[in-house]
Amino acid sequence: MDKKQAQKRAEELRRITEYHAKKYYDEDSPEISDFEYDMLMNELKNIEKQFPELVDSNSLTQKVGGSVKEGFEKVVHEIPLQSLQDVFDFEDVRSFDERIRKTLGEDEKKLKYVVETKIDGLSASLEYKDGTFVRGATRGDGSIGEDVTENLKTIKTIPKVLKEPVTITVRGEVFISKKDFEKLNEQREILEEPIFANARNAAAGSLRQLDSNITKARPLDIFIFNIQKVEGKNIESHYEGLLYLEKLGFNVVPKKMLANNIEEAIEYIKKIGDERENLPYGTDGAVVKVDNIGFREKLGTTYKTPKWAIAYKYPPETKETKVKDIICQVGRTGVITPMAILEPVKLAGSTISKTTLHNEDFIKEKDLRIGDTVLIQKAGDVIPEVLKVVEEKRTGNEIKFEMPKICPVCGAMAVREEGESATRCIGIECNAKLLRSIVHFVSKDGMNIDGMGYNIIEALMNKGLIKNIADIYSLTFEEISSLKKNGRKFAQNLIDAIEQSKNNNLDKLINALGIRHIGIKTAKILAKQYKSMEKLMNASYIDLSIIPEIGTITAKSIVDFFEQEQTKDLISKLESANVNMNYKMDNKADERFSGKTFVLTGSLEKYSREKASEIIENFGGKTSNSVSKNTSYVLAGEEAGSKLKKAQELGIEIIDEQTFENMIN
Repeated sequence: MDKKQAQKRAEELRRITEYHAKKYYDEDSPEISDFEYDMLMNELKNIEKQFPELVDSNSLTQKVGGSVKEGFEKVVHEIPLQSLQDVFDFEDVRSFDERIRKTLGEDEKKLKYVVETKIDGLSASLEYKDGTFVRGATRGDGSIGEDVTENLKTIKTIPKVLKEPVTITVRGEVFISKKDFEKLNEQREILEEPIFANARNAAAGSLRQLDSNITKARPLDIFIFNIQKVEGKNIESHYEGLLYLEKLGFNVVPKKMLANNIEEAIEYIKKIGDERENLPYGTDGAVVKVDNIGFREKLGTTYKTPKWAIAYKYPPETKETKVKDIICQVGRTGVITPMAILEPVKLAGSTISKTTLHNEDFIKEKDLRIGDTVLIQKAGDVIPEVLKVVEEKRTGNEIKFEMPKICPVCGAMAVREEGESATRCIGIECNAKLLRSIVHFVSKDGMNIDGMGYNIIEALMNKGLIKNIADIYSLTFEEISSLKKNGRKFAQNLIDAIEQSKNNNLDKLINALGIRHIGIKTAKILAKQYKSMEKLMNASYIDLSIIPEIGTITAKSIVDFFEQEQTKDLISKLESANVNMNYKMDNKADERFSGKTFVLTGSLEKYSREKASEIIENFGGKTSNSVSKNTSYVLAGEEAGSKLKKAQELGIEIIDEQTFENMIN
């Protein structure tokens, strides 16, 4: 590569790494794996090493990624929170040792290293004055971080008062354990919230919340791994410093080993690599640090990284194995996922016997068949993935896989809609997705059973007190009160809420059933149109699809849902429990917006968009996302955009917030 090519590639790499660093550090939503990002950075470093004149001070090779999120107070780190130089093979580790020995001269005889697990989380500093926790901050760009003191106080493993009245600043890594991460994502999926890409970003996103109550609800933990500054105590050894931190009451990084030389350090790196599959927390590497604090001062730092430490990143490992079978699993939301059953193979420290194949498109893209030999990879702690089929090893006896047309758990229809990659079970009583179905059924937008949250439902199911949705209406006072110590008041409140839900209007029940593509708005339209559950259940595809707000996809979804025996069984049980099945017209209803369609654009001062839409619908009107000749009014707030312009072009009446208030008052 000549200089001109190198310059072009370096500029391209800087753009790519800046983009992915922003997604990773600032937005907590990475689009590529850590390993892929590391490889891009490594390529850029090598170019800058070969052509030093191409080094750019704005390059991520010269600075720490990350910035301060708007809404947080800035904290200037007295001791910068630097990042580490990454290495990817043991020769680089030995080269690191050689450079250090050369700098230390005679002192190299006293050189020792500490090897620790590299925790996959978000770095933070904690400040204590006379033993009391006074402030905590994220790393940010290394020099300036975000004040997240209140959020850090919600982490149980952070001591509020130390066992000695020392003034000290420490550095640690906030993380979420593997088990807690799986549970968190499972719960978010059931509650129809976006799932986190990985545990690191879940931890970062949780710590950087402006509302500490959100942070408190997340299962955050921390490992402390460094003393940044301490008053009145002379600590000469990093390893002794870690032991002192434990004595003070900190949750110190558990895997820490003192090595007498670099070969011993390499053996410890290998040992952590062999054990990392079984560690309860995520780690993608091991950190090697010079133990002697005085030596560290002599070795110095660059702007971005210390010269006395490196991070060894475990390379992804690949192995060949055979696909013995492909089975399907049903997730909590009803998504049917194909799973490859593999001939067991040792990979990255664990035995792999199965792996997800994601969806039908993934299998077709790889042209994957039962009996194929495949290459699988496991980078860091992620789930093993099929990289490719080894086509030259095909025998001709391989079998093509077809996604099931019925759910393998409950026998209901398995549907893949146009434009989607997922195949879903639509059975409302399917055991695989029962928890999610019940959570949605009792939610505020569903039957609105106050007090029946996720944890209560899970407890009721674990005790066998709920086996289907209809069982909610046969729960007894004694059964509910048994869930909590002194739970009599809670039980009575929940019994009252369950009883009250029986009188909900029909639209609440329709939405509670969780029919695909049916939300609050569509449920109201269906309730008004058909007046009873019986008539809706018997509605034809043609009749439904000609309703302007429904359309062909939603119509098919409704018909498919009500054709299922599970649906008919549930509706029958709910009717027997005296749940209202009819639309109740409010004779006193104010229909002042009947026949009117509103489009909302821009931001309103007094109302959220959802609240304004609710008011319009309560007055018999409709809301739409797009402006057309059928639009009656465009309600425009601050910074209204293209919708306002289109309304002006079409001559649609435009109203402001004050006019809207006059109309509703």
